[in-house]
Amino acid sequence: MPLIIHTIPAFQDNYLWLFHQAGEREAFVVDPGDAQPVLEYLEKYDLDLAGILITHHHPDHTGGIKTLLSHYNAPVYGPDSPNIPQISQRLYEGDSITLAGTTFSVLEIPGHTLDHIAYKASPEGQSPLVFCGDTLFTAGCGRIFEGTAKQMYQSLQKLAALPDMTQIYCAHEYTLSNLAFAAAVEPNNLALQDKTTDDENKRQQGLPTVPSTLGIERETNPFLRCHLPSLALAASQHSSSQLSDPIDVMREIRLWKDSF
Repeated sequence: MPLIIHTIPAFQDNYLWLFHQAGEREAFVVDPGDAQPVLEYLEKYDLDLAGILITHHHPDHTGGIKTLLSHYNAPVYGPDSPNIPQISQRLYEGDSITLAGTTFSVLEIPGHTLDHIAYKASPEGQSPLVFCGDTLFTAGCGRIFEGTAKQMYQSLQKLAALPDMTQIYCAHEYTLSNLAFAAAVEPNNLALQDKTTDDENKRQQGLPTVPSTLGIERETNPFLRCHLPSLALAASQHSSSQLSDPIDVMREIRLWKDSF
């Protein structure tokens, strides 16, 4: 049976992901920063919460856990992090869990936070997918709060190694601002211009721009393109120094984005 994924908007620009197997009531939620919209979706679709998946410790990803556990006796899957005491099953690189008839494999992707993980899966008969929290965004990446530029670069490369058709389920609707920055970095990128038009149309209709696909991100996301000469040139011009190493390029572009 296919995997059904519901998009639950929360706060100003968060996305919570609720998934279940078609025809089944057991549902799982990813990064429930707020419990109330999750409870409303469960009731609306007559679902039972069977598990909670966490990517990292920030409150807009974990804030709803306590309330959800007061309503449901559900396991909480997540990284080995002292900042998330409710986790009942700690997960590490290469671990796998089977939920809603789908096997999810764990990737450790530090940089945004040191405890950040992602969940990748290849549901039968469907495109592969990854719940990547705040590490990889549509046309962007997360701020480097706790890790290093090297860690973030390596984490993004790990995600970039997934198949082109992988659906990128990130946790925020940052796309239009990310695309505006990407255009400043690569003003002559035609694929980026096309994506900007498509995503502006989606937002005008009130539609989410997430998920994107990894193939599109490789063509348009500057943080997955730091190995290219065009990105090295843009980073070098911005920093007024000669940069060629992809990690140095990514560091400079992330700093550029921080103040964009």
